[in-house]
Parts: sequence; structure tokens; C-alpha cells
Amino acid sequence: MGRTIKGTENGRGKKIAVVASRFNEFITQRLLDGCLQELERCHVGEGDITVAWVPGTFEIPVVAKKFAKRKDVHGVICLGAVIRGETTHFELVAHGGAQGIMQVALETEKPVIFGVLAVDTVEQAYKRSDDSGDNKGRDAALAAVEMIDVMKQAAKAL
Repeated sequence: MGRTIKGTENGRGKKIAVVASRFNEFITQRLLDGCLQELERCHVGEGDITVAWVPGTFEIPVVAKKFAKRKDVHGVICLGAVIRGETTHFELVAHGGAQGIMQVALETEKPVIFGVLAVDTVEQAYKRSDDSGDNKGRDAALAAVEMIDVMKQAAKAL
């Protein structure tokens, strides 16, 4: 069997930017709280975290790209909540945000983590941003820390 690459939960020395959407901030703040708690658990230093608030999910990719292009930023976490309404606006924003975030990751070859909820109801958003249970902000933080390790190891592999 060949070489195995696997990320760790050790965030020491990792500089991470978080881009959070103000739209539906009552949910996004819960995601951010979970994210920051997980980064702390992974030993990412408080001084190694920068949080930037943007108006909405559609605006996340451009700021994520600005951070991802910096040499001193190892990963970017994108947080937001898009809740279905009565029009197709939901699909446009959710799809545009997802596509933009993925594009930034591919262009910069850095971990740019998709922590944007796309849900049908406020109740679903609350369930996925729970303080004591399932919190997708927490999941995004862990994914960022692990992916930074994986990318570093992959650059040295073979």
C-alpha cells in the first residue's frame, strides 16, 4: 500500500480567516460561535484568526479570495445562511455562493471551506447551528484545520 495523507486537529500556528454573512445574522452568529469554539479547541491562537463580516452569502467569495491570496493565511472559512423564501432568489444566492467559494479554492489552491447553510426553514437553520449539538460552523472549523494539514502534506508527497 502507498503513502497515506491524513489531516490532524492541531491548529497551532495556522492562520485562518473567517468570512461571515450578516444576512440572517441570527443564524450566522451561531455558526461563527461554534466555529470559533472549535478553532480554540484545535489550539488555533486567537491572534491567528481574522473575522470579516460581509452583507450576504453572494458577497462571501470576493472577500474569501482576498484572504486566500495572502501568503500569511493558511485557510478560509465561509459562513452564512440562505433560507428559502417565496421566489427563486434562494437558488440564485445559494448556488452563486457555493460556486464562488469553490472557485476561490480551486484558483488559490488553499482550503476555502463551505460553511453556508442552504435550508428550507428557519427551524432547519437553528438545528444546524445548535450551540450544544450539531453546528456546521464547528464542522467547518475542523475541516479547515484538517485540510490545511492535508494540503501541506500533499505538496510534499511523491
